[in-house]
Amino acid sequence: MSQLNREQIESALRELTDPHLNQDPVSAECVKDIRINGSSVVVDVVLGYAADQFKQGWAQILQSAVEQVAGVSQAQVNVSWQVPAQPNVGAPDTLAQVKNVIAVASGKGGVGKSTTAANLALALAREGAKVGVLDADIYGPSQGIMFGIPAGTRPAVQNEKLFVPIEAMGVKVMSMAFLTDDNTAMAWRGPMAAGALQQLLTQTLWGDLDYLVVDMPPGTGDIQLTLSQKVSVAGALIVTTPQDIALLDAKKGIEMFRKVNIPVLGVVENMAVHVCSNCGHIEHVFGEGGGERLAEAYEVDLLASMPLSMAIRMQCDGGKPTTEADPESQIAMIYQQLARTVGARLSVAAYAGAVPEIEID
Repeated sequence: MSQLNREQIESALRELTDPHLNQDPVSAECVKDIRINGSSVVVDVVLGYAADQFKQGWAQILQSAVEQVAGVSQAQVNVSWQVPAQPNVGAPDTLAQVKNVIAVASGKGGVGKSTTAANLALALAREGAKVGVLDADIYGPSQGIMFGIPAGTRPAVQNEKLFVPIEAMGVKVMSMAFLTDDNTAMAWRGPMAAGALQQLLTQTLWGDLDYLVVDMPPGTGDIQLTLSQKVSVAGALIVTTPQDIALLDAKKGIEMFRKVNIPVLGVVENMAVHVCSNCGHIEHVFGEGGGERLAEAYEVDLLASMPLSMAIRMQCDGGKPTTEADPESQIAMIYQQLARTVGARLSVAAYAGAVPEIEID
């Protein structure tokens, strides 16, 4: 019998595709070591994205493939993960230990952007990542409510100038809502709102984070441009509904991020379909296939399509988003898949050494 070699093991692993990277683990450079001792094989795989909910099942699949190689009597596959840091050129000191900044944006309000941001952050945390949420919607902050933080809660202050973010459900959260009264209208002009965002960015002690999810205000104004100028944003998610008018505004959001050279990771479509709880009738209340058409037009992927669900709304309003309230539900599983896919795409960019240059006309 011929002796086992590394090429045989790699060949078996190349037959499998990581569903988040859309690559086999060898081509994706996730296979870090292969040790062969007679007929026994040990493989070490390191993913570039948080994957606590995925790694065990993936290890079993990879192990099964290795065990099918002729001459292998015993195989062990160890899967771990480590989130790489994106280049963070010119970032304020408070963001120095933040590895990835993710902007969650929409062209218009009311499409579920904040709901997506909250569930994405919680899903990333459930995968084992260290996560923060910055509520950059200065005029209409909502993350405090979604994370169940009591009204009137104020962040601690360190050295009389730095805010300590509030921790909720394993996530660090900072919002303008923590600094103002709930009933106070932010009657500010654009530059004032942009200045408030800059203060939150530069005066919040985020510490060591794998991902900072930024819940952006709707539109393409001063706050969006301020973020792109002050922070190396690793990527942006565009949230929309299938409705034509929402898609029109979402297009503007994609164009804006491309203008400032921030990669668009993909599109999340909310309220895609309604399933009647009584009879099971399926109805596309806001139109059908809009998110998919938008993704195709701009050559990005439709990363998730979420149903129009009362549970999603009630759980967020109740201060416990779906990913936290019902983690084993089908909807929560979609958010988990979204979180891993977003992390995987960021890891590819980080390993490639991509450093976007900001150009604003």
